[in-house]
Amino acid sequence: MTKYENLVPRFLKYVRKETRSDEESTTVPSTQNQVEFANELVLELNEIGLSNVRIAQKSSYVFATLPSNLQNDENVKKVGFISHIDTADFNAKNVSPQVIKNYDGQSEIKLGNSGYSLTIDEFPNLKNYKGDNLITTDGNTLLGADDKAGVTEIMTAVEYLVAHPEIKHGEIEVAFGPDEEIGTGADRFEVDEFGADMAYTVDGGPLGQLEYETFNAAQATIHFIGKDVHPSEAKGIMINALKLAVEFENHLPSAEVPEKTEGRQGFFHLLSINGTVDEAKMTYIIRDHDRNKFEERKQLVRNIVAKMNEQFDEDRVILDMKDQYYNMREVIEKDMTVVELAKKAMEDLDIKPLIAPVRGGTDGSKISFMGLPTPNLFAGPENMHARFEYVSEQTMEQATDVVLQIVKLVSEG
Repeated sequence: MTKYENLVPRFLKYVRKETRSDEESTTVPSTQNQVEFANELVLELNEIGLSNVRIAQKSSYVFATLPSNLQNDENVKKVGFISHIDTADFNAKNVSPQVIKNYDGQSEIKLGNSGYSLTIDEFPNLKNYKGDNLITTDGNTLLGADDKAGVTEIMTAVEYLVAHPEIKHGEIEVAFGPDEEIGTGADRFEVDEFGADMAYTVDGGPLGQLEYETFNAAQATIHFIGKDVHPSEAKGIMINALKLAVEFENHLPSAEVPEKTEGRQGFFHLLSINGTVDEAKMTYIIRDHDRNKFEERKQLVRNIVAKMNEQFDEDRVILDMKDQYYNMREVIEKDMTVVELAKKAMEDLDIKPLIAPVRGGTDGSKISFMGLPTPNLFAGPENMHARFEYVSEQTMEQATDVVLQIVKLVSEG
C-alpha cells in the first residue's frame, strides 16, 4: 500500500473540478468555479484538522495553519507552502483523466478516443517514467496538474502530519491561491496574514526541479487606429490598421521568440491579434531573465511605437504596457538559506536537485518581492497547459516527501 493512500484519489477529484481563470474578468477570483473550489478546500482543511482556516478577504487565498507540536518552538521558523488552484487557458471542462499503471517507458500512450497520443519520439521525457503510474488526459482537455498536483501534495503532507503526531514540527502555513495563470493571483497576497517566515511554491515540473530564478515579465497591448474608406476611393486616405499591426511585428527581432530561444534567452511573444481595417489590437508578453535586457526590450517597443507614429499627424499606434513580475533571484540570492534547505531536503531523499532558470514565473516571483523569499519546488507535471499533460504518481509522492523533509529540517533548526 502506498504511503499516501489519499494522494491519487484526491488528485483525481481535484482535476475533475473546472477552475480555469479568465483574463477578461474583473472579479477576484476571476471565475466562480475557483470560488467554489476554494470553499471545498476550506471544508477539507477543517476536516483534516488544521486551524484558522479561512479565505483571505483581499486576495481570496485559502489560508490555514497546522500548529506546532514542539514543546519549545521559540526559535523554529514558520514555514509556508503555496500552490494555485486555477488552470491555464485550454479546455478544462469535463476533465477525464486516465491512469496508466506500471508504464514500460517506451510504449505509445493513446489519450482516450481522441486520436491523440503520447509517444517517446515526440515526448522523450516519458523514458524517465519506466515503472511509474502515469496520469494523463483523455486528449480532449488539459489535465490540470499545474497546479492541482501541488495542491494535492501540500494537502496530503499536512494530512500525514496530523495523522502522525510523532513527527515533530513547528508551525506550518498553507495557502491555495487563485488566478496564477493570468498573472494576477499574487498581486494582493497578504504576507503578514499568511504568517510564514519562509515559504515555497509547489508549482514546478519534473522530479528535482528547484527554481529561484524566473523571468522578468511585462505585457504590452498595442492598439492601431486606422481609417476605413471604400477601396475604390482609398488612395491617399485609407490607413489600414491591420497593416500597421503587421508593420509593428516586422520591426521586432524575428529570432527572439519562444520557439527560437532557450535557457536565459529572452523573447517577445505575440499572444493575440485581431481587428479590421479600421482598428486592430495586438497583445505581447515580453520576457528576459536579465533586468537590464528586460528594460531594453520594453524600450524597443516604445521606440517602434514612436517611430511608427512619426508618419502620421496624430498618434495612431497606442501602447499600453505594464510590468507583471520580476526575477525573484534579485531577492533570494541575498540569503540563499531557503534554497539550501530545499536542496538538502532533496539530497536527503536521494533526489538530485535540478536548479535552472524558469522560463516563466510563479506566484513566488511576486511574493518574494513582498518580503517573503519564495522559491519553487517540483510538483511533477510534464507538458503543462495542454492535452498532452501528464504526471507520475510516484513523482507526486516524492514531492510530498520533500515537503515533509523540509518541515523536518526546519523543526531541527
